[in-house]
Amino acid sequence: MDTSLKLALIQNDPDLPEMHRTIALKVQNGERITFDEGVYLYQHAELGYLGVLANFIRELKHGDHTYFNRNFHLEPTNLCVYDCKFCSYSRLIKQKEEGWALSMEEMLDVVKKYDGEPVTEVHIVGGVLPQYDVAFYSALFTAIKEHRPELHVKALTPVEYHYIFKKAKIDYATGMKLMKDAGLESIPGGGAEIFHPEIREQIAKDKCTADQWLEIHEEWHKLGMRSNATMLYGHIEKFEHRVDHMERLRQLQDKTGGFQTFIPLKFRNQHNQMSNVPEVSVIEDLRNYAIARIYMDNFDHIKAYWAMISRQTAQLSLNFGVDDIDGTLDDTTKIYSMAGAEEQTPAMSTQDLVALIKQVKRKPIERDTLYNVVTDYTDVVFENEVKPQFYKLPVIN
Repeated sequence: MDTSLKLALIQNDPDLPEMHRTIALKVQNGERITFDEGVYLYQHAELGYLGVLANFIRELKHGDHTYFNRNFHLEPTNLCVYDCKFCSYSRLIKQKEEGWALSMEEMLDVVKKYDGEPVTEVHIVGGVLPQYDVAFYSALFTAIKEHRPELHVKALTPVEYHYIFKKAKIDYATGMKLMKDAGLESIPGGGAEIFHPEIREQIAKDKCTADQWLEIHEEWHKLGMRSNATMLYGHIEKFEHRVDHMERLRQLQDKTGGFQTFIPLKFRNQHNQMSNVPEVSVIEDLRNYAIARIYMDNFDHIKAYWAMISRQTAQLSLNFGVDDIDGTLDDTTKIYSMAGAEEQTPAMSTQDLVALIKQVKRKPIERDTLYNVVTDYTDVVFENEVKPQFYKLPVIN
């Protein structure tokens, strides 16, 4: 059934609460929902209703297009000066026997391993250590671009930039300009966690504040550059905290227009200091993606990391507002597996990813980091390809 028709049926449902109809009408008319309406959706809206609204917006923006890219991760270290309670990845400096810290030469060896491979992006993120300072990362970015000029460098979060700029005694504007001149081309969305201080103080009190995180992205956007944003959900936060987080991002996006993608990140409770906190269900994952798509009206893309939530949930998410399921990846990243993600060895070939998308009747589009189309795989048939078995997504109430 056509998405517009489904939305019309919802609006004409006599059993639907008035607020549900009001929000549905706003979505249909392209109007922004309020903070209170966002909280209302979390508190009262069922998955089916949210899916219709989110899919309407998704298809209005992107049709059936579903984006992915060919990337690899470079993780300089998992040792860190910060002690975030939710983090399964990092180790304190005193735990160095459980971690790693790569040299410049070792990092460049990782990059060179992909020479001749059709990757378009290197994603660099890791722990925070004093020796990885402004000079080090400037030299690293420059060396990567000299070795492979066409490889897009997406690197470091505001948590890392705040630390190295403070250590160098330079302001954010100066620091970000230095990074850009060294070869940095975009910033990933990590380190945002939850902005509200009530929660941030409990789970990540040592790292940069919400205002500092936002200011670093703003300075980057002022340079005409793009970045992503994340939200860590499903732990001790309340629905109001999620909406507050999205509201702050929405306001900055109104101001700069520099964000490309919003990425909800599911809290996983293995191997960290919050293992007593139960994980939310797949239904809540899908509800959260849908509400994010509805609320983040000025963000072009909503991304789900298939490696974190599983391939099957990623497929489901494509009917709940998501239009990007990240990259092909390989086993270079330990961020997902150390957190207890569904994918312990997160590797998927382009053919696998294309089949995954086609199975739910979406169109696989390989993109570069800035969402320029590299290859439209809609009508591509791989050698020895088995025709995908289409199936209907299950109805979840």
